[in-house]
Amino acid sequence: MSKSVLLLWKTFFIGFGVVILIFIAANFGLFGKMPSIQEIENPEADLASEIISADGKLMGKYYAENRSEVKYQEISPNVINALIATEDERFYDHSGIDAQALGRVLFSFGSQGGGSTLTQQLAKMMLRQGRGNVLVRGFQKIKEWIVAVKLERNFTKEEIITLYLNRAPWGNVYGIRNASKTYFQKEPAELKIEEAAVLIGMLKGFIYEPIRHPKAALMRRNIVINQMAAAKQKFISQEIANTLKSKPLITNYKKIDENIGIAPYFRTALVDQLKIWCNTHKNPKTDEPYNLYRDGLKIYCTIDSRMQQYAEEATNQHMPVIQEKLNASLKYKDNKL
Repeated sequence: MSKSVLLLWKTFFIGFGVVILIFIAANFGLFGKMPSIQEIENPEADLASEIISADGKLMGKYYAENRSEVKYQEISPNVINALIATEDERFYDHSGIDAQALGRVLFSFGSQGGGSTLTQQLAKMMLRQGRGNVLVRGFQKIKEWIVAVKLERNFTKEEIITLYLNRAPWGNVYGIRNASKTYFQKEPAELKIEEAAVLIGMLKGFIYEPIRHPKAALMRRNIVINQMAAAKQKFISQEIANTLKSKPLITNYKKIDENIGIAPYFRTALVDQLKIWCNTHKNPKTDEPYNLYRDGLKIYCTIDSRMQQYAEEATNQHMPVIQEKLNASLKYKDNKL
């Protein structure tokens, strides 16, 4: 064997060994904190804690990021099909990393789209990584691959899709349920194909937000519909795609504001008591004290929403009368002085 060939083999094995060491180091957190096995097995998104009245009505929420979790069965197949067709056509064929997509990215230098799978995108959300230079981004990508493989080992494909859609951001709106209710006043299970295409299109960037950028949103919606027809799964026929693309962009936007609702003073006063409870009770999933704003607690109180509503309406009716009497009293005192 010639010296040049021997040198080539040595270089190959040394390089291969370095790559293995980098992956091992990343797995043990040398390049930044990695999720523990417990966190991988319980990768719940930050969920809002809900205050529920004695008669079962939602009174309000406490949250850092307002999320409401839904189950796989509560999501329209239109949303799932649009997501797979647009973001990861081979989702059911890979184990977290799509070698074919990676090869396409390397040979085209990224000009034909990215190579991140849905599982990798979920891993990225879990890691909460920011932007950085090429070297930093390279280490971040390695961490995403490791977490993606662990996710695939611990969850079914349906569970990964559900985790992704519950965690994904639509601008300042988090999770598919809140996005669906904000833009269409519907539960995720009720979304039509063209509505699902609008929401999935927004995942590409907030420049496709339908209220601020209707033209871009319409264009992106139609691209998603086209991809649903062109996907190897043929989620819809080209004829249906053409019909849907001819429709105008229709939304029913209403911003979610959890600060409004009944008994606002009660909810404000309740916070202090709940914080004390959270500090003295541990979440068995994390073995740390509960977080009121992230752990999705269900808080049941004794207030009956119907009686509270009657009381608030009565107060609103009588306040003008009371205010008039107060004004008259103050005016009388001023005149007397």
